[in-house]
Amino acid sequence: MADHLASDGTDPWPTIDLLHAWLDAGRAHGGREGVLLRVLKLSEEVGEVAQAVIGATGQNPRKGVSHTWDDVRSELCDVVITAMVALRTLAPDAREVFAAHLASVAGRSLGGPSAGTPSGGRSSGGPSTP
Repeated sequence: MADHLASDGTDPWPTIDLLHAWLDAGRAHGGREGVLLRVLKLSEEVGEVAQAVIGATGQNPRKGVSHTWDDVRSELCDVVITAMVALRTLAPDAREVFAAHLASVAGRSLGGPSAGTPSGGRSSGGPSTP
């Protein structure tokens, strides 16, 4: 999969576009249901992070230590990838949407030009902090 990354390996969006296209080509459900299922996939991935943390800390006495912190990191990466693909599903310009939102969150959190804007540069309602 590394050959699908930008030449410097730092830009994930070309690979996200390829994953999005691959998932669309093999999807069992289209339309609104397909979009909802793709977003719902995030919950599954977050659950796998929780399972890995519980396993890495040995919190389940029946299983003991069943995961490593490398497993937790891997599962967190899966959450990020799944979220990026879901965003790409909702926004063909996902790269720009994400960059603008990240700048807004950074501005609010770290101070800067967008720190004082009421909506943080967003056009819709709802929570805006990560």
